[in-house]
Amino acid sequence: MAVEFRVLGPVEAQVDGLPVELGHARQRWVLAALLVEANRRLSTDQLLHHVWGDRVPHGGRNSLYGYLSRLRRVLHDTCEIDIVRRPGGYELVVDQDAVDLHRFQRLLADARAAADDVRAAALFEQALGLWRGEVCADLSTPWVDNLRAELDRQRLAAELDHTDLRLRLGRHGELLADLVTLTTAHPLDERLAGQFLLALYRAGRQADALEHYHQLRTRLADDLGADPGPDLQRLHQRILTTDPTLANPTAGTDRPAVVPHQLPAAPGLFTGRRAELTQLDRALTAVPDTDPTDAPRPTSSSPEAAATVMISAMGGAGGIGKTWLALTWAQRNLHHFPDGQLFVDLHGFSPTERSVDPSDALRAFLTTLGAAPDGLPSDPDALAALYRRLVAGRRMLIVLDNAATTDQVVPLLPGTATCTVLVTSRNRLPALVARHGARPLHLDVLTDTESRQLLVAWLGAERVAEEERAATDLMELCGGFPLALGVVAARAAAEPHLPLADTVAELREYGLDALDDVGDPGASLPAVLSWSLRRLNDDQRAAFALLGVAPGPDTGLPAAAALTGLPERQALAALRTLVDDSLLDRTPGGRYAMHDLIRAYAAGVAHTLAEPIRQAALERVVDFYLHTAHAARNLMDPHAPRITPDPPTPRTTTHPLPDDPAALAWFDVEHPHLLAAQHAAATQRRHGTVWHLAWNLTIYHYRRGHLHDDLAVWQAALDATAHLPDPVMSANAHRYTGFAHALLEQHEEAAAHLNHALALAEHHHDRDQQAAVHQALATAWELRGDDRQALAHAEHALALYRIVGNTEREARALNGVGWFAARLNDYDTAREHCQAALALHRHHRNSDGEAATLDSLGYIDHQTGLHNQAIHHYNQALALIRAYGNTFEVAGILDRLGDPYTAVGHHDRARAAWQEALRLYREQGRDTDAERVQRQLDDLDPRQEPVGHSDATDAAEH
Repeated sequence: MAVEFRVLGPVEAQVDGLPVELGHARQRWVLAALLVEANRRLSTDQLLHHVWGDRVPHGGRNSLYGYLSRLRRVLHDTCEIDIVRRPGGYELVVDQDAVDLHRFQRLLADARAAADDVRAAALFEQALGLWRGEVCADLSTPWVDNLRAELDRQRLAAELDHTDLRLRLGRHGELLADLVTLTTAHPLDERLAGQFLLALYRAGRQADALEHYHQLRTRLADDLGADPGPDLQRLHQRILTTDPTLANPTAGTDRPAVVPHQLPAAPGLFTGRRAELTQLDRALTAVPDTDPTDAPRPTSSSPEAAATVMISAMGGAGGIGKTWLALTWAQRNLHHFPDGQLFVDLHGFSPTERSVDPSDALRAFLTTLGAAPDGLPSDPDALAALYRRLVAGRRMLIVLDNAATTDQVVPLLPGTATCTVLVTSRNRLPALVARHGARPLHLDVLTDTESRQLLVAWLGAERVAEEERAATDLMELCGGFPLALGVVAARAAAEPHLPLADTVAELREYGLDALDDVGDPGASLPAVLSWSLRRLNDDQRAAFALLGVAPGPDTGLPAAAALTGLPERQALAALRTLVDDSLLDRTPGGRYAMHDLIRAYAAGVAHTLAEPIRQAALERVVDFYLHTAHAARNLMDPHAPRITPDPPTPRTTTHPLPDDPAALAWFDVEHPHLLAAQHAAATQRRHGTVWHLAWNLTIYHYRRGHLHDDLAVWQAALDATAHLPDPVMSANAHRYTGFAHALLEQHEEAAAHLNHALALAEHHHDRDQQAAVHQALATAWELRGDDRQALAHAEHALALYRIVGNTEREARALNGVGWFAARLNDYDTAREHCQAALALHRHHRNSDGEAATLDSLGYIDHQTGLHNQAIHHYNQALALIRAYGNTFEVAGILDRLGDPYTAVGHHDRARAAWQEALRLYREQGRDTDAERVQRQLDDLDPRQEPVGHSDATDAAEH
């Protein structure tokens, strides 16, 4: 079945030469949009914009769905072509060559790459013969207007290239009629004018050629106030003097006879990268911000616009797809470079271990440009000067692939504004950007959509859909890394009888080794990554390796300095080099991260280091986290007992923290790394470090409501105490483990650990520890719903703290007794104890304890009818507790604050308080509390208005 779609003119479809009925105009335009973007997803909004522009009618979206439904049915029934529904949009899946627009662009690329002029001319004729009129002639939207303009530019460029070919082949006679039509349509195009003059002259019409030049010069002066360009002036002079070389078709134009076409073929399975391709397109047509000469700049409508200086340096890790992107863009834009394309692989990162010398690359370029090899100068500067002279004024593309350094690139840069240069490198080449105005383009991993497109390109949409779960797992394991995804997809394509789940299992079991290919280093991710290490010095290589085993998902500079044992300045220099070489990414907040596959490779390199070196590095970075966390805890809870860890490993630094907010912010950033550091310490059997990390993390966990994390770190600490001689550490581990279980409402486990902690404290006559355990038991019994048992333990704690004379802890215990007394409706006792607690907390300047007591007083006030006073106390507590970032307690206070607001009729304020409490409860995984607050919100009557209660009224009613 021969299927053909046409958009270069009226939108049509044919099957075996017979037309397909496509419906009315708007439906055809929907099809045109899908055909222009064939095999790419278009969102619904994009389709609406393409077809209606800014004037989408009411019901336009429903109309679009109707058009798509009818088109899907027609195309499937008549030509077995599918419009596939993708997440967020639609994609027309079709052979590119079945669409005249894409066939036109492919034929142009083939014509420009052809070594034989006769074949090239035939290909141009095929391409231009596909045009039947204006694209979507009756449609006017910004999208189609831009599309028409771009396709008209491509068509004109093709016609001019075709004309050059026919002039070289001596077909000037058959050209004249076409050139008359073209010059009428484009009267100021000087390249076209030159072709017309040459054809006239060769046809024996010298006078007509001179007259046409005179008319053009007059019109340029009248319309633009400009003279013809130097190329056209030289051609005019040669016609005046009847230069005999003009009659020789091989001399043809003023250009050198050699038009190189060195670009390798673009990858056939290239997908995605639309944003990067667009960025390159924009860079091609952009006018530079600064011009080193006083010459007037070309405008976007002038023939020289496409020749604007562009040096685009594409950076990215090995295997990220830089060369594929460069070649794909180059092949799609060949019409901008009629004077040829040069390409060289500089082997900056390759298995040869030897980069191409710029002088060798220059000699190859010069030979390609027609220079005699035996006559080339030996001096590198003279070679570069000859190269610049041969490409001067020519509209050429120069692709410098796989560069290692800026110094390797600079001699190969042309000295003309008419050439475009693409440089690919794993190094970001900052000097090329700074000194030569290169436009950097850093390639990241593929998006999920692009990864899926690549899998579909290799395996087909049907297989991917049938094995959806395995396909998703493959994408996740490859993390958007094009080489990794391409390797596994190619293997799966070669083994269609095996399920994708087998490939997934292999990747999970063998990791990076599953992406190795000893037979083809270029298709082996470990090999490709290894080439990036050859240019690193010892410090940089060690930093790369150690970052692969550093705890946590990323790294900050202070931690990196501790890990490497380098001063921060040297560590920063190493990190910057790794960033420049695309082995490391710098992320917001001064963080440094690796792609998972690069990190896996780095971890493998780390295991080639001597064991003492790797072990010392891990000890330093774990000690960095421990001792900085210890300082942070002391800032956040200055009234807590001081339990100091052992001194850090030599060459370990800590991160200075000035105050409580800075400590909390540091914990927020480093929390996952602290958890990973504790795991690393456990692996190293550093039992004391495991315990101390739990001790220093607890205050942060309580403030942020990380209850599950707190249980996990204390369970690890409890395991560590089996190897520690200090009974206090064991008692604390049981106490905090039990308390974590209690907060998670795991009551049996909580009771077991807390009772064990109490027994240890009593055995060792540790009254401080006994009091602390009784306080924990009070909370545990409260959460079990037994406030009387809770009060008894709170009273035990108070008595013990008074015996030992710990007045700071006595204040906390007073508040505990007051709280539980209030829960048992003994409000006089409750208020008495809480007011005493408040006075002691203020004496000790313990704002955290003060906030907790104000919260208790708010509860007592509300329960005794003093609702406005309760609101006042709750808001005082909130102001203090928010300043500490204690979102765990903020949630509870907001929950309770809603009650007095409701009592005085402020339903809007109650709703706001409960909504914030609900959000925090959900974030903290406190599902029971969240469900209760949701019910309170559901029961809140939005129609009730405030009734204007006052404290005086409350007191009178009470």
